[in-house]
Amino acid sequence: MQVLRAVVTSGSVSAAATNLGYTPSAISQQLSALEREAGISLLEKVGRGVRATPAGMLLSERAGMLSELLHTTETELADLRAGRTGLLRVRFFQSASVALIPPAVAKFRAERPEVQLDLRMVEQGALDQVTGGEADVVVLVVGRDVPGARGVRMLHLVDEPYRVVLPRGHPLCDEEPVDLAQLSGESWIHGGLAPGPCTESLTDAFASAGFAPAVAVEADSPQAAQGFVAAGLGVSLLPRLGLDIVHPGVVVRTVRNPEPVRRIYVGVREAVADQPATRALLTALFDSAGT
Repeated sequence: MQVLRAVVTSGSVSAAATNLGYTPSAISQQLSALEREAGISLLEKVGRGVRATPAGMLLSERAGMLSELLHTTETELADLRAGRTGLLRVRFFQSASVALIPPAVAKFRAERPEVQLDLRMVEQGALDQVTGGEADVVVLVVGRDVPGARGVRMLHLVDEPYRVVLPRGHPLCDEEPVDLAQLSGESWIHGGLAPGPCTESLTDAFASAGFAPAVAVEADSPQAAQGFVAAGLGVSLLPRLGLDIVHPGVVVRTVRNPEPVRRIYVGVREAVADQPATRALLTALFDSAGT
């Protein structure tokens, strides 16, 4: 079709052959093959040259449109390969949205302003979205075992420590760090811990310290847990990311023997894992995590 377009715009087979670097015979053969495929005449002789029939003009115009579309597509693909444009769909858990995701997104957008980010907080089934092709990157907490998923690359991001949150005036406020076993007789406030990886890490820590916590309140978030602690209803173990904003009525201390941690991983869809934009986002996440 591009050959036909060249003949129509130049007005003759010989002129088109010169412009394209072909022989007139090769041009004529390609035009004959195109006419057989179209099932209709595409050119008619006019003096020493040719002009397009209505069918030939239609195909010539379409060839121009296709050429522009192909050029645009090649440019867009080059931008995607270079990480200049595109879309990354990112999923993450609630407390990661406080101090981990925002600085990473800010850094990424400063470096890659033309790449769109679809950012959504998802507490359950986020990894399934990546395996199902509905998301590209997920930041998640893993338990004792790192989940394996076909087509997903799992990368260890950071081991995030828990901190003990005490009401102001508590006898252990003056200690740093606090042995976990010292808290065995306390009432406990759990801060939005659904069954899963976070619960596993705390259960293992309590077992290592030789006691099972007496849970007084099941709060629906780390922020709510701080409020109950401030009211003197118990103590709590909260992840560091959930303590970016600290209630004025509590004191936060490190914990040892053992120090509970939750393991945070990034799951990346293999199909996009090596693209420049994805690599830039991962770098921003690792920088934000301080690893």
